[in-house]
Amino acid sequence: MKLLTQAIKLGQMLLQEGALSEEQLERILTRQKNKHKKLGELLVEDGVVDENVVLTCLSRRLGLPSVKLRPGLIDPLIVDIIEKDVAEQHTIIAMFKVEETLTVAMAEPQALLVVDDLQRSTGLHIQPVIALEANIREFIKKYYAQNVKIDTFVASLEETNIDVISQEHPDDAPVLDLSEISDGSPVVNLVNMSMLQAVKEGASDIHIEPDQDCVRIRYRLDGMLRDLMTPPKDWHPAIISRCKVIGRMDIAEKRVPQEGRVHILVEGREVDLRVSSMPTILGEKIVMRILDKSNLHLELDKLGYEKEMVLALRRMLSKPHGLMLVTGPTGSGKTTTLYSALDLLRGKERNIITIEDPVEYQLELVNQIQVHEAVGLTFARTLRSVLRQDPDVIMVGEIRDEETAKVAVQAALTGHLVLSTLHTNDSPSAVTRLMNMNIEPYLLASCLVGVVAQRLIRTICPKCKTTFFPEESVLKTINWQGSKNRAFHRGQGCSLCHDSGFKGRRAVCEVLEMNGALRNLIIQRPSGHDIKQYLMEQKNWQDLRQQAIKCVEQGLTSIDEMMRVCFIEETQEDVLAPEPVLLVEETT
Repeated sequence: MKLLTQAIKLGQMLLQEGALSEEQLERILTRQKNKHKKLGELLVEDGVVDENVVLTCLSRRLGLPSVKLRPGLIDPLIVDIIEKDVAEQHTIIAMFKVEETLTVAMAEPQALLVVDDLQRSTGLHIQPVIALEANIREFIKKYYAQNVKIDTFVASLEETNIDVISQEHPDDAPVLDLSEISDGSPVVNLVNMSMLQAVKEGASDIHIEPDQDCVRIRYRLDGMLRDLMTPPKDWHPAIISRCKVIGRMDIAEKRVPQEGRVHILVEGREVDLRVSSMPTILGEKIVMRILDKSNLHLELDKLGYEKEMVLALRRMLSKPHGLMLVTGPTGSGKTTTLYSALDLLRGKERNIITIEDPVEYQLELVNQIQVHEAVGLTFARTLRSVLRQDPDVIMVGEIRDEETAKVAVQAALTGHLVLSTLHTNDSPSAVTRLMNMNIEPYLLASCLVGVVAQRLIRTICPKCKTTFFPEESVLKTINWQGSKNRAFHRGQGCSLCHDSGFKGRRAVCEVLEMNGALRNLIIQRPSGHDIKQYLMEQKNWQDLRQQAIKCVEQGLTSIDEMMRVCFIEETQEDVLAPEPVLLVEETT
């Protein structure tokens, strides 16, 4: 009777959602009296209502999160924390543990006695989530074996929804189904699942590296590496060989670094992976760079640029000729900013050519060239050839040497708009870096239109965002000028953000826009400090640190993240000269 009452409540919700008709509900309720199954199970079993719709309604009715179990959501090393008999009796399965909280998928999460028993037996706080009974039983059968090991876990994985295009370009050959090639190999399943999980999480890189007693597979999410799984050490050769095969690399060569490329199809969209191998003392390491166009945002305001900075960038890009630079360390989003600039410029009336290493994303109406230094196709040589292709806009992936810098400056002086990147800490340093590459100050003052320096800063997870009052010493460290009793924000850590407290990233940047006074200053060959001092005297100019502090004030990021990303320079008065250290050799 209780089961029927609960079913009527769920049925009414589905009727209100329009996912079920009254005739279908009456028919299923009649079947339920004979079958003694839950209404949701019968609806999914008969194909009347989609499983996700049922889970959403159950979640809303019980006030608990819901989940559809699939490979990668369950930590195989934590399953045994609940005995198999208990799991089968109550239709539950342990999913993962974060600190002292164990997340458990349950068909009846409202069974408080079961939850209490689990808390006593495991000594952990239990976080129940709703899953359908058939889904849980499927994974109980799959994950509970005599010994839960990574090889049995991977061997039991379902066929992952990934296709691999065998040739370098998708037009060269038809798409091949990876499962047809692999014939269910556990190693292939492991590599597939690693790629699938990383792409779904929005990771930028996958690291497969040998350790003393295992193979460590990690992925970089929001700029930080996180563990995915640790297969046994003896799996290492097979995993590396598989990655090399799909990247079309030489599996017999293990002494020198190699590079490859593979196209995969994940849930109907194409993702490009750049595969790189590197020999280490414990064996080869593989890094796969994930280039997912669905994660590419070309709108500057979506990257975190403020309105005034977007206007300054538009003014720079509106110049008919000149040199515009984007600076920052590796992984600071320089290429994305340049692509956003190209997106503003591209059109049928312009000839845009890029020189990249490598070409990360393909853009329409843009002619993209990839350098190949092994055959002499360097940035400088390619740039000279590009100048004979009647370009309007040229993007040079990076100015690495004096030769490239001189050709780029000459191109900017002869009527072309040149966009490029430099590895410097801030925008004033870009000017001094080019002068150190023997670019004459009067030429630089004539061609430079602006410099953008940027970093990527992690934003606080909205689910676990909380307030706190930092110590006075912390506020002094960041040179806080406001009230010392103000509350700041940070993330406590939850399942959504993998217990990091952060979800997603945004850009913080400083924009150096050229004007007459700056051009006169550059002609005098100033230092980076002189340029920054001039900029700081301007009312509307803010450096990277000030922009990051503004993000802290707005509750977008935490103080610790701001201090990690934006180095705070100490004034000369704050720096104490260290006492000399004498190294004295001991005598016997």
